Amino acid sequence: MLETVGVAAAEEEVYRVLLTAPGSTVATLAEQIGRPPDEIARSVDELESLGLLTRRSDQLMPARPDVAIGVLIARQRAELDKVQAEAQTMLSEVRAHERYRPENLVEVIIGQEAIAARFAQLLEGTERELLVLDRPPYAAGADKSDRTVRSLMRDGVTVRGIYSPDSLEQPGGVDEVFSAADAGETSRVHPQVPMKLAVFDTTAALLPLSVDQLVDSALVVHPCALLDALIEMFSLLWDQAVPIVTSTPGDQLDARMMTLLAAGFKDDAIARQLTLSSRTVGRRVAELMDLLGARTRFQAGVHAQRRRLLDDSGH
Repeated sequence: MLETVGVAAAEEEVYRVLLTAPGSTVATLAEQIGRPPDEIARSVDELESLGLLTRRSDQLMPARPDVAIGVLIARQRAELDKVQAEAQTMLSEVRAHERYRPENLVEVIIGQEAIAARFAQLLEGTERELLVLDRPPYAAGADKSDRTVRSLMRDGVTVRGIYSPDSLEQPGGVDEVFSAADAGETSRVHPQVPMKLAVFDTTAALLPLSVDQLVDSALVVHPCALLDALIEMFSLLWDQAVPIVTSTPGDQLDARMMTLLAAGFKDDAIARQLTLSSRTVGRRVAELMDLLGARTRFQAGVHAQRRRLLDDSGH
């Protein structure tokens, strides 16, 4: 488990045993683990150099895992940052006409497993901002990428998502979208999301080659005019979309209702999503439209946004 941060399996075994028996000596560790004392001593020396244990005479005390391993992770990140900076330096040494050759600007990824692996790689390398256009159909195994996205948000990465009405119509779709908003995603809904798209730090985009079907091919677009156009398209859709936001318990139902209205849902569909009767929905929609002075459902969503019934915290 710890090999990724530079701790070999033999050293990790000693460290884990020491966590359960702090104060052990080299001799007692050798007896408990079943390895020669000289091997244990070498592992102890390595663990000490990594900051995973300290010595008190002949007793060995393990460092707290969250602190010590956190230091190792930070050290590794710093090294990776240096490598990434060097890669940018190397890129600047590539001649412009070579850098902008088509095969260097667009990757064609074949196969669902390869697409999922490339998506995960791009996702894990995102440091500042993730932009997503979301619409069905969905590939299996999306839970792992959802967990990664939420981890990115905890690390301070800005995530902006635009959902199609079809996304909300999926089983559990409304709950999932609002759950993402609760987790920190800045989300909006647009009645016409033209494609699936993910943009990572404005330096790469991933998009499938089919809009309405799951296919075994996708494109990764690197910095070029096409990537600029995809980002501009996202920005235009964002400006037109209606927020999906968290809300206080007192107005949560109205917030969801206005979001679904702006997404183009009819009363019956809203009633199914919110587990209400169509009559209740119709009555409340009429009340809200009257309150907001709106003539259309979409206008009601926009007015609700301005009145902070739907508020996306200034985004």
